[in-house]
Amino acid sequence: MEFNFKEILTATMVLFAVIDIIGNIPIVISLREKSGHIHSEKAAIVAAVVMIVFLFLGESILSLIGINVNEFAVAGAFILFFIALEMILGVTLFKEDESSSDLAAIFPLAFPMLAGPGSLTTLLSLRAEYSLPNVIAAIVVNIVIVYIVLKTSARLQKFLGKNGIIVIRKVFGVVLLAISVNSLLKIFKNYLIKHYENIYCHTHRTRHRLAYLQPCNTRLWTTISRR
Repeated sequence: MEFNFKEILTATMVLFAVIDIIGNIPIVISLREKSGHIHSEKAAIVAAVVMIVFLFLGESILSLIGINVNEFAVAGAFILFFIALEMILGVTLFKEDESSSDLAAIFPLAFPMLAGPGSLTTLLSLRAEYSLPNVIAAIVVNIVIVYIVLKTSARLQKFLGKNGIIVIRKVFGVVLLAISVNSLLKIFKNYLIKHYENIYCHTHRTRHRLAYLQPCNTRLWTTISRR
C-alpha cells in the first residue's frame, strides 16, 4: 500500500468541491431548525460507509448492467461539470425532494446530500484515475471535515456570513470546473491513443502476417518494420 500525497490532495479537493459542505451550511442550519438536533456523528459515519461500499462494489454493480469504469468516469466528469456550473452561476440543475423527518441525520443529510449521486459518481471516476488507498484517504479526510463543519455549522455561518459562503462556493466551483474539463480531456486523449494503437497494430499484423498471439506494442512494431 503506497500513498501519494499529490493524488490524495487532488482527490480530496475534488470530493470536497462535489460534497460542497461549506456551501450547504444554510441547508444544514435549516435541517437543524426543523428536526431540533442533527447527529453529526451518525451523518458522517453513514456517509462514509455509503461512499466506501460503493467504491468497492460500484464497479461490480456497473458490470452487471454492462458499463465499465471508464464509461462511468465520462459520466462522472460531465456531472462534475454541471455541478461546477451550479456553484458558479448560482442556478439549480439537480433538484432533490425536501424531508422534515426525524431521521435528518441519515436522510437527506448523509444521503443524498453528502453521499449523493454526484459524490458516488466522482468516486468511481477518481478510482479510474488514482490508486485505491489514495481515494480512501481522500474520503476519510472529507468525512473528518464534514463532521467538523456539521458540529460547528452555526458558528461558521456567523463567522463567514452570507457573502463569505457565496464566495467560497464560487471559488470551489471554478476549481471543480477546471478539474472536470481536465478529466474529460484525459479520458478523450487515452481513448484516441488506444484507438490509434489498435489501428496501428492491426495494420502491421496484416502487412507482416504475424501470429495473433504476437504481443503488440509500438517498440515491437518498430523493430519488426526495420527488419
